[in-house]
Amino acid sequence: MMTIETLIQDVTPKVLQWRRHIHANAELSFHEHGTADYVAAELAKFGPLTLSRPTPNSVLAELEGARRGGCIALRADMDALPVEELNSEPFTSRNRGVMHACGHDAHTAMLMGAAWVLCQQQSKLVGRVRFIFQHAEEVPPGGASELIKLGVLNDVSMIFGLHVFPGLPTGKVALKEGVFCAASDNFDLILQGKGAHAAMPQESIDPVTLGAGVVQALQQIVSRRLDPNEGAVLTVASFQADGGYNVIPDTAHLRGTLRTLSQSARNSIPQLISQQLDGMTQGAGASYVLKWTPGYTTGFNHPDACRIAADNVIATLGDDALQVMLRPMFGCEDFSAYQQVVPGCFLWVGSGNSKKGANWGLHNPHFRLDEDALKIGVSLHIGFIHHLLMH
Repeated sequence: MMTIETLIQDVTPKVLQWRRHIHANAELSFHEHGTADYVAAELAKFGPLTLSRPTPNSVLAELEGARRGGCIALRADMDALPVEELNSEPFTSRNRGVMHACGHDAHTAMLMGAAWVLCQQQSKLVGRVRFIFQHAEEVPPGGASELIKLGVLNDVSMIFGLHVFPGLPTGKVALKEGVFCAASDNFDLILQGKGAHAAMPQESIDPVTLGAGVVQALQQIVSRRLDPNEGAVLTVASFQADGGYNVIPDTAHLRGTLRTLSQSARNSIPQLISQQLDGMTQGAGASYVLKWTPGYTTGFNHPDACRIAADNVIATLGDDALQVMLRPMFGCEDFSAYQQVVPGCFLWVGSGNSKKGANWGLHNPHFRLDEDALKIGVSLHIGFIHHLLMH
């Protein structure tokens, strides 16, 4: 039987091919039917995997070992973003306005590569590996919560996930125990005023000037009403008022996002926003409607899973590869839904390389991946299983 290192070397060209195919055929969240069909068809060629489709746009694969044991889950996401790609590659997205600008194509290909290698190692496996190819990571309520309701974590004792990260050079892996990313909630705010001619503002209840004050006042909630140790970001990202040069409109529509690192901040800030709006709209003679769209909860790396992940990184890449994060990120990740059910760990895999032009940030239309990171992701996935299910 070939060694794992030889098998990883053999599968790497396939991983590259899979990644480029998925990248060229990018699909948006909740619409990943072609991607899921492609992944399922390729996995079916591996042999011993048991395949199922919990939803039409997701794939579940399970590998049963030669002997009974526990069940470990590995997860990859498959959806792309509504971004027009500005790269010129042979595999640039063929779907206008849709791009894998967050590396989910790489995540999927890396997990497929790990599945292929572990299929060749089935006789050494004690237990089961569940490979979760998940849809809709980018859009709440997210694919993770949907798959959990469909039982994908039944009998699973631990779960691991990876995310490429251009802010780290290829060969480095970042990890933080405990809270590693923020919860996210979005809001829509309609300010109802009274329109009038712009030359007669005294006849109006101006939602534009009110909205400008609201934007400023909301920033003071985090800076002056919240304990700095709690950690939160409140951003108004859109302000729309359909007036004209000489028309004060009736309404203004503000949209934004709240990111929090603690449940107490997540609970209290919406209440503080409502209190602020009550006073400001009443004083102006206006009214408002505030709607919250819940997003993802905070991501929490379990200490036991985190220790296994750290050992895996060091064993796979060496002592210098592991970057211990001191602070959480204010990005969000629906992998956190899995971590609410079973212990898990999420790692950031370096994919940055300025010499290859792979130095653009996530969600950028110029985002590029140092494809040398693909082999590292495959190796890390296999390392989790080697540590836990191979003896």
